[in-house]
Amino acid sequence: MFKWVNPKTKVEAELSVPEHVAIIMDGNGRWAKKRGLPRIMGHREGMKSIREAVRTAQELGIQSLTLYAFSTENWTRPEEEVSFLMKLPKQFLETDLKELHEQNVQVLVAGDTTKLPRETREAVDQARERTATNTGLKLVFALNYGGRDELVQAMRSIAEDVQSGMLIPDAVDDQLIGERLMTHVQDVDLIIRTSGEQRLSNFLLWQSAYAELHFTEVLWPEFKREHFVEAIESYNARTRRFGGV
Repeated sequence: MFKWVNPKTKVEAELSVPEHVAIIMDGNGRWAKKRGLPRIMGHREGMKSIREAVRTAQELGIQSLTLYAFSTENWTRPEEEVSFLMKLPKQFLETDLKELHEQNVQVLVAGDTTKLPRETREAVDQARERTATNTGLKLVFALNYGGRDELVQAMRSIAEDVQSGMLIPDAVDDQLIGERLMTHVQDVDLIIRTSGEQRLSNFLLWQSAYAELHFTEVLWPEFKREHFVEAIESYNARTRRFGGV
């Protein structure tokens, strides 16, 4: 449980904290456009919000935080923007990995990293290896990730094992499928999307089957601790029935 005072109502509340929060970090380009800046400047500013979100998640006691950093569809963006986005993980980890490791954060990556530039791949591999034994917050970066692609890869893996005789068809259930997914974390309790858009955009399709959704008009570079806590407050106002009554 987490205690906080709502800045609007000035009322203190005790909030239940979701175990797994996922964030669709949207609005970097619009933030830059509003200021007459190149889109890449919005992505650079968004790195500050990543730091604040990670620290807030640790403060609240969240177990897993998954951040949608680059989707399988983002390759269609302008070449200059894609090139800049590919450099951000390396820049972020170079400056923040020491602190993350000291804070017992385990860095994980979900997505097809084989298609990432070598320097990006090496940076995320180093982060995973250095923090592999950490037992605190699981920080998952979804890089070159797509929910449908994740399911396709899982189905192929299972089909190959069935064909080879290592699995019988009756052994295929939701638990087995979950074990074959790229994320290797529990189902999502809360998905936050910034910038006012209200869709999942191919993000964690399997894991979000019963996730609560929180949409905010705040652009990602402007997303601060208070916005994160407001999302948790919204989550607490829901009744999660999981198909029951």
